[in-house]
Amino acid sequence: MNAPVSFSKALWRGFTMKCPNCGQGHLFGRFLKVVERCAACGEDYTPQRADDLPAYLVIAIVGHLVVPALLAVEMAYSPPAWLQLLIWVPVTGLAALLLLQPVKGTIVGLQWQTGMHGFEDTRHRRDQEARVGVAPPSDLKELMS
Repeated sequence: MNAPVSFSKALWRGFTMKCPNCGQGHLFGRFLKVVERCAACGEDYTPQRADDLPAYLVIAIVGHLVVPALLAVEMAYSPPAWLQLLIWVPVTGLAALLLLQPVKGTIVGLQWQTGMHGFEDTRHRRDQEARVGVAPPSDLKELMS
């Protein structure tokens, strides 16, 4: 039987862009496109509704990192504005691009673990299997039978 997935483990698996259920399959088929099913365990991810939350979180995170750094450089060295732009525009864009997929994966992991949106049925099934001690099916063939 698979051990229940803890809240922190589901979030970490999502952040590392892996299936929150098994930790093996890839969560994304393309840059921000969540797969319909995990290739390793068959977990259904069609109910996920991350929407705009990952973008808002990335804006907040990157803003809280870049603005203090920009101000520190300005206070210490007073470089010209063109140099500040040359440094901070690419840093901001790159940081946002690098964080967007892991943050979206974390949100999907959060939704999956807490049973949000269409994941209620999956959560009830996991809870019942944990109580009864039945191992969840390990592949799609068993899901279909």
